[in-house]
Amino acid sequence: MLDVTRLRVLVAVARYGSVTAAAQALNYAQPSVSHHIARLEAETGARLLQRAGRGVRLTDAGRLLAERAEEIIGRLDAAENELDRKSTRLNSSHLVI
Repeated sequence: MLDVTRLRVLVAVARYGSVTAAAQALNYAQPSVSHHIARLEAETGARLLQRAGRGVRLTDAGRLLAERAEEIIGRLDAAENELDRKSTRLNSSHLVI
């Protein structure tokens, strides 16, 4: 099963175009981002990034996974927000004496 944190890292690398910029945006150390990408490549059995000058480019597999990851993360975030709203409504409906 693919790890959601690693998917978030891949999306950040895709968005910012470099491991360093993604690390800064995520408040991670650069080696940690590299490690997450390496683990994701091992999990998928596909090369996801290739070096391009001072940045990186996503391979076809990397682009596909990043697109799907954005969809998955969007749905997870939406579900979490919905649960938070329901939880808030349920908790606020109790009368405490």
